[in-house]
Amino acid sequence: MIINAGLVPIPCSADRLGEEYDRLRTLSGVHRAVLPDGSHAWLVTGHRDVADGLADPRLSLDRRHSRGGWSGFALPPALDANLLNMDPPDHTRIRRLVASAFSPQRVRAMRPAIRRTADGLLDELPFSGTTDLVAAFCAPLSVHVIADLLGIPAGARRDFRAWTDTLLATHRPDRQAARQAIVEMHGFVVELLARKREQPGADLLSALVSVENDDDRLSANELTSLAFLILFAGYENSANLIASTTLALLRQPEPLGRLDRDQLAAAVEETLRLDPPAPVAIRRFPVQDIVVDGTTIPAGDTVLLAIAAANRDSRVGVDNTGHLAFGRGVHHCIGAALARVEALEALDALASRLPRLALAEPATEVTWRPSFRTHGPAALPVTW
Repeated sequence: MIINAGLVPIPCSADRLGEEYDRLRTLSGVHRAVLPDGSHAWLVTGHRDVADGLADPRLSLDRRHSRGGWSGFALPPALDANLLNMDPPDHTRIRRLVASAFSPQRVRAMRPAIRRTADGLLDELPFSGTTDLVAAFCAPLSVHVIADLLGIPAGARRDFRAWTDTLLATHRPDRQAARQAIVEMHGFVVELLARKREQPGADLLSALVSVENDDDRLSANELTSLAFLILFAGYENSANLIASTTLALLRQPEPLGRLDRDQLAAAVEETLRLDPPAPVAIRRFPVQDIVVDGTTIPAGDTVLLAIAAANRDSRVGVDNTGHLAFGRGVHHCIGAALARVEALEALDALASRLPRLALAEPATEVTWRPSFRTHGPAALPVTW
């Protein structure tokens, strides 16, 4: 069966997505999909098959195993040697170099700084009227957190959202704009790394630069690509998680100000399960023919593992501790702990500082990011 992937995941609410995924699972666990750019992929929707696929070494992230059917945005070699385009042993080697920066202990130590940043952004909100919380709070908080981690000076920070919006758009994508965004991001990262070589500090990028010069354990392209990935993925997914969780809470009758940290943390996990910021895992390519739910997928074809669909599979009864929002196996999201802490501190700041926070328009009117690769409100008009 061939489906139009413009239907899944379309830029819409979690409720609509859930209904569409339920329909697809009823038809089959594997679908031949046409993506918005006209390319084809296999969409896997069942929990068992998605969970197995996430950890299956036969499903490679390395684009060299593609037989040419994938036409996602192309990156230059200096940005493409990243963890989302490689398998072990290179993946293992590079991931080990940055794992300590994202350890639960290191992330917990970042909480006070994240909260200060959140409070500072709320201090800048106008006293009255309607405000887009995505633009005024969710996005800039994520920028500040990842910039602090990488050691990007305040004067050098940019609005990464313009770049990521351009690269991730799948509805009528502008190829020329995407190429320009890649050029600008590449230039930004290269300039930043050069600054760290001249003036290293106690930050992640400075540490990675020293690794590059230590027995050449990181090549120049690997270093640039890793910095790009942390900047790109770390900002985008966290901003969407905060915005989606806030929206989910504001749809409930209980005022935000009455929720404690445990309830807020539970809301984060519920959003990760039902409305994850990455509805599908990064594309994979079988290194050999594989069989999924009775369907043979040829080697080199593009496979998309629908995490959002798997998390809603009623046949399995996934709860908030068993969701696949951060992946599984060797490619489990290295920034999972940071995403959780950042979202919780953001929500706690909102609940404490803006206890009467409310949507300024019906939830059904909220606009969503126009991409199947990433999911979250494009804007979130609120009052308080």
